[in-house]
Amino acid sequence: MEKIEVSNSEKNNIGKKNNKKSKLKYFIFLLIAFILGGVIMYVYSINNPTVVTKNRTISQTKVTEEAMEDAIDKVYDSVLCIEVLNDNGDTLSTGTGFVYAKDDKYGYVLTNAHVVSGGSNIQATLSNNEVVKLTILGTDSYTDLAVLRMDAKDVLQVASIGTSENMEVGNTVFTVGSPMGATYAGTVTKGILSGKDRLVETSTSNNLLNSESYIVKVLQTDAAISPGNSGGPLVNLAGDVIGITSLKLVDEEVEGMGFAIPIEDAMNYVDTLEKGETIQRPMMGVQIIDLTNKYVLYRYGINVDDSIESGVMLMEVSNGYPAADAGLKDGDVITEINGEKVSTTSEFKYELYKHSVGDTIEVTYIRDGKEKKTNVTLNKNSE
Repeated sequence: MEKIEVSNSEKNNIGKKNNKKSKLKYFIFLLIAFILGGVIMYVYSINNPTVVTKNRTISQTKVTEEAMEDAIDKVYDSVLCIEVLNDNGDTLSTGTGFVYAKDDKYGYVLTNAHVVSGGSNIQATLSNNEVVKLTILGTDSYTDLAVLRMDAKDVLQVASIGTSENMEVGNTVFTVGSPMGATYAGTVTKGILSGKDRLVETSTSNNLLNSESYIVKVLQTDAAISPGNSGGPLVNLAGDVIGITSLKLVDEEVEGMGFAIPIEDAMNYVDTLEKGETIQRPMMGVQIIDLTNKYVLYRYGINVDDSIESGVMLMEVSNGYPAADAGLKDGDVITEINGEKVSTTSEFKYELYKHSVGDTIEVTYIRDGKEKKTNVTLNKNSE
């Protein structure tokens, strides 16, 4: 058999070819492993989404807690526990307020009118437990607002004033206040904005003929509001005040329904109250009574046509005032103001106070069983 000899150069070529094949096999192996690993990870991520969800939830919780802490820090030291004292130094009532502005001489405090209605000897406890004197500048019972002042040197912080208009139902809010008085001053309660533009009826008097019941537009929250919280700030997660806690629906069967005056409504009046001036509202010059107040109607011998289902009766129309000038008379029953139905004295005032002094409104009324209309140009309320 003939022997075939292979030269060194040919051996080298064969070796290089074998190396190339080995490298190619190794590369293919790595590529297959990489693809297979990717497929396994993809399948695992589909079958185990809770891992990603859990991490995302934890991250969001941390952000919320940090935002809450920052928001509280932004407003906390502006809040005061307000106490009304008698001449002997005994506490008559307590509430909450907050500093909304400051100049070179004074800090200016917003609270509820009913908080400070019990007297003129008023003090406040600050967040550092220092006690300072407050002076009432102006109050308004209809909006339940009061402005007080304190020395500028005592102001620890001025609250940031925001707006409730951009808030959505469900947004997180919190309050800072003094439930049950100074002992629990600085209490923070958290909740959500439960509702906007709620119309709540309240009253300050039981006078039969001169009803002091009225309707106010408020924000609703489930953040806990207890006696002593009145006048404190309702705050969003940016640390801005969006309302002033004022009313609470008290019923054995109802929980978690607190109310606050929208801050933009309050700020419309602070300049007037700072000056100690009376807020001017339009008036018609009438004394009114609910048709549902059967006791007063009976007491004064007033008979109402059975065909009239709702409205407010004009008990007295004063001469020389807008209602009389427009032709309205005693015994007329007003059913609408500018097309909006009014069934109670509270609704009557609510619709009337939407307008300004000098405005002309259309009044729908019933006289002698017939519906009529007249235009009334509103005058300044002398109260």
